[in-house]
Amino acid sequence: MNTVRFLRENAKWLAAGALLSFLSSFGQTFFVSLFAGEIRDAFSLSLGDWGGIYAIGTAVSAALMVFAGPLADRLRIRSLGLLVVTGLSLACFAMALNPSGTALVLVILALRFFGQGMLNHLSVVAMARWFVANRGKALAVGALGFSLGEAAIPIPMVWLKGFVDWRLIWVGAGLFCLTMLPVLAFLLRTERAPKSMSEDNSSPGMDGRHWTRGETMRHPLFWAMASATLMISAIGTLFWFHQVHFAEIKGWSHLALVSVFPLGTLALSLSTVGYGVAIDRFGVDRLLPLYLLPLCLAFVLHGLAPNVTWTAAGVILMGIAGGGQATLSAACWGVFFGTRHIGSIKSIALAFMVLGSALGPAISGILIDLGVSYEAQLMFYSALFAVLAGFITYTVRIARKQLPGSS
Repeated sequence: MNTVRFLRENAKWLAAGALLSFLSSFGQTFFVSLFAGEIRDAFSLSLGDWGGIYAIGTAVSAALMVFAGPLADRLRIRSLGLLVVTGLSLACFAMALNPSGTALVLVILALRFFGQGMLNHLSVVAMARWFVANRGKALAVGALGFSLGEAAIPIPMVWLKGFVDWRLIWVGAGLFCLTMLPVLAFLLRTERAPKSMSEDNSSPGMDGRHWTRGETMRHPLFWAMASATLMISAIGTLFWFHQVHFAEIKGWSHLALVSVFPLGTLALSLSTVGYGVAIDRFGVDRLLPLYLLPLCLAFVLHGLAPNVTWTAAGVILMGIAGGGQATLSAACWGVFFGTRHIGSIKSIALAFMVLGSALGPAISGILIDLGVSYEAQLMFYSALFAVLAGFITYTVRIARKQLPGSS
């Protein structure tokens, strides 16, 4: 199908996927971290206290995703999406009204679970299940919602903090989520799920069947992809989390470092679209072995960088790899394991992603405190991604032989 025609004929479903992804921004690290200073001051938290609260809330949300994720296989995206967006709005209100540092861990848990966890999960599951021949394009469009949030939200929020109390911004975020409920209901008033969820129209995976979550977790490809998901989340999150420390050890101003970050967002957006088109043209199995390679070079550049230009190149490479993570890893589950249980399968993978975002900053911070150079860590991460790329290549070769129509 012609791309323009595809976008036009499926605009409302694609927009729903992008909207779910965009709304997840209010539970993502890039948004919550904008208020880290204000939160610490309000509750008299040290850096360690704040990091610990954030890690605990995020880790618990990862555990909850294992049980909540399969709901996407049993409930319509329309119903579940409205419920989750409502939950996220309440979490935003809780952040604004919370008077207790003790309860802060519950607020973080709610933000991470409904935002980073469930809304991201629903967007990916919907795009992967509703579209087969154009699954790559659909996943790319859905992921662009997150890219838009990452690019458009931080600067206005930082500007607003100069004029209004930070808690009012969280109230505004909660109200915005509520105003999006009728928009989401309108977009999904004739949800595509009835066709895609029927037995005749669902898309089988390896061996021409639909794999259950238990069967999937016994296949080596699952562990290759889950490991990559965890490490990309952990290392990507710690890179942004320790950006001030990184600038200090390099002798750069924080502003100089932050000024190159939009290049990564632009690369992420372009890469997401590029990978989406490439998936439909070349297939997931041919592309999976390649998408981690930019990260190998990116962290070498970060570790050795004598100036911000080197890190700018590294950030661009991270964006390119991020486009592959947003589309290839999502498409992988439907292509290799089928779509009937994709919500259940994807929830486990998403739990690895959320867990990685909790563990990465904490472990890296401990290593820094123990005297392990942050630059040395970055070089190690490069080598780790090379090993993971080899692991994925090996397991894809095994899985490719089980795909319908393979020789």
